[in-house]
Amino acid sequence: MSGEADNLKILVVDDQELFRIGLSVTLNKVDGVSIIGECGDGQAAVRMCQSLNPDVVLMDLAMPVMNGIDATQEIKKTQPHIRIIMLTTHESDEDVFAALGAGADAYCLKTIDTSELAVVLKTVANGAAWLDPAIARRVLRNVQPAPTKSGNQSVGLVTNLSPRELEVLGLVVEGLSNQEMAQKLFVSNDTIKSHMRHIMEKLLVSDRTQAAVKALKMGLISPP
Repeated sequence: MSGEADNLKILVVDDQELFRIGLSVTLNKVDGVSIIGECGDGQAAVRMCQSLNPDVVLMDLAMPVMNGIDATQEIKKTQPHIRIIMLTTHESDEDVFAALGAGADAYCLKTIDTSELAVVLKTVANGAAWLDPAIARRVLRNVQPAPTKSGNQSVGLVTNLSPRELEVLGLVVEGLSNQEMAQKLFVSNDTIKSHMRHIMEKLLVSDRTQAAVKALKMGLISPP
């Protein structure tokens, strides 16, 4: 988190001006959160990320000029450290998986309470993935474990991940941050980071969200 004095720098991206302004005014009242910019399309979001370097982007999905999925992909190419939360009314499986595939770190519906959104902002900024509960249930129903020739699920991956790595992966799926995992497992943050690096290498993914989704898909971890 790069915001000064633990103050999260947030960029709000939504083509509905009234919603964008209202959200910005509301979040600016939250302790530890600062809205540093807002815009109405994905292309402007890419430019503003380059100039403002926010900690977290609240990104709408359907927008003119460039949609939120394409914008997310562009931002992650050059600034992978920026955390992106999709905040949208769209909840189709296609949209959810496209957003996660583009690198989104969280997927929220606009029906979320402001207080809960503030918690999600801080959780995601600290490295955790997050899915709206309604979205998570649908993702879990539609992501079926991939069968193997032996009839077992992901035998190679199960044996390749250590018991501790599987434990850490389970906590990632539950939405815990690195710091929360370290406290729960009585280890240092550096140890958790090392476990996460090994997990991502073994699962052939580039971030925590992809690791969580792949773990559920492959049947490595049970749904929370």
